[in-house]
Amino acid sequence: MISQPCPVPPEQLPLNEYEKLKTDWPFRWVTFSRDCYIRKLLWTWGWGWVMAGPLTVGSFPLATHPYQFFLCGALGASLLVVFMVVRLYLGWSYVRNRLEKAAIPYEESGWYDGQTWEKPDSVLRRDRLVVSYQITPIFKRLQITALVLVILSAIDLLAWRLLTYFL
Repeated sequence: MISQPCPVPPEQLPLNEYEKLKTDWPFRWVTFSRDCYIRKLLWTWGWGWVMAGPLTVGSFPLATHPYQFFLCGALGASLLVVFMVVRLYLGWSYVRNRLEKAAIPYEESGWYDGQTWEKPDSVLRRDRLVVSYQITPIFKRLQITALVLVILSAIDLLAWRLLTYFL
């Protein structure tokens, strides 16, 4: 049996898309060590404060409402982290889906001449191994991150409710 050469342009091959995503900013953050990954998210949260702080101080002046300022600002700053995690999830999800599928769509010339390529069994097995051993841990990390963000937001909202109840 003679195997046909792969017609998919190299930049559209799922494995090459995976390799590129591993090195692209900010998608590579998820592949860093846990401490480095947490530092990147905290850095993002800090930039979120740069945006949320001025908005929050308009509603809750720091001099008269410091607790409300901190709680509202922290929740607002967390939105940037949430958006970043969603973006990371969507990017990795796209590559994971292309690696898992037995047939992948591609464009030969960029003129919307869509074709579909059926992966040979060896390529499909290799791609699914990459998903199992390389991408699945990334999704676990993103799921844990999302869970932590939900828990922290719930704590923030609970503190807000307690603050408004007692003050």
